[in-house]
Amino acid sequence: MKQDSTRNTSYTVDCEDYVHVVKFNPFDSGDSCSLIAYGGNNYVVVGTCRFQEEDAEVEGMQYKTLRTFHHGIRVDAIAWSPETRLDAIPPQIRFCTAASDRKLRLFTSDLQDKNEFKTFDGHSDYINDLVFAPTEGQEIASVSDDHTCRVWDLEGNEKAHFVLRSPGMSVCWHPEEAFKLMVAEKNGTIRFYDLITQQAILSLECEQTPLMSADWCLKNTLKIGAVAGSDWLIWDITRSSYPQDKRPVHVDRARLFRWSRVNENLFATTGYPGKTTTQLLVHHLGHPQPILTGTAAVGSGLTWHRTLPLCAVGGDHKIFFWVTEM
Repeated sequence: MKQDSTRNTSYTVDCEDYVHVVKFNPFDSGDSCSLIAYGGNNYVVVGTCRFQEEDAEVEGMQYKTLRTFHHGIRVDAIAWSPETRLDAIPPQIRFCTAASDRKLRLFTSDLQDKNEFKTFDGHSDYINDLVFAPTEGQEIASVSDDHTCRVWDLEGNEKAHFVLRSPGMSVCWHPEEAFKLMVAEKNGTIRFYDLITQQAILSLECEQTPLMSADWCLKNTLKIGAVAGSDWLIWDITRSSYPQDKRPVHVDRARLFRWSRVNENLFATTGYPGKTTTQLLVHHLGHPQPILTGTAAVGSGLTWHRTLPLCAVGGDHKIFFWVTEM
């Protein structure tokens, strides 16, 4: 795992295929390494990462593939289950994918003989995002171009169904707000749903479109961020339903927004996959300009490490990693 100076990435991992999506496990899996999953045209690879920023005995970065799961179709989104444990005997890996055939697939593996997957049918159009319930991991929420948000149990039964006014782009479930779901729509509206009453309880407005991605800050439940058009936007939900802060960042439209998991003022955005490169920008709310600019060959996906100020983007036969300052 070499340091790659040509594109100012901190580290890269070589992959066998184009990487459509990459996701660090956001939950503690009981191991000192971080779990990472990435999806290609017909498989999902699960591996572990360890960085010199967290372990002085590591030179640069150590990456190891644990298992490759045959998927049979392009992977569009991946969500990790909090039930994933590397310290259990036997270990348990559990994640769910969304694919281009409009189905969800739930994978469960002990990394040895047990490798199961279940298919969930119900969405009638492209699935843009999915997430596990963050504490027990017994439900999965997904949003789609079919103008719905659906909540499923682990058997694939639909437990809740919210009708949206436009395509659902992002869905977030916060560990401190386990009975609320945040859904961001392409028309620029972000709504919070109460999962007990199954009613919308709060909405935020971008006042611009298309909203492509939104995220709920792990470190501060009152902070919401999104990208719409070529801007990033930030809300404090106690202050107003309109953004408190916004800035144009990507010339040709922004694609993804992700909060850091270690600092409530740190977030990253990506531009639209261009002809050859995609721009990654890391922003700090205390700084007027991005604190890091990176480029990746036709990048896709964006994910932050659970405990380090480090993010990763997928690309052409590679995963790119950038370490930033807090």
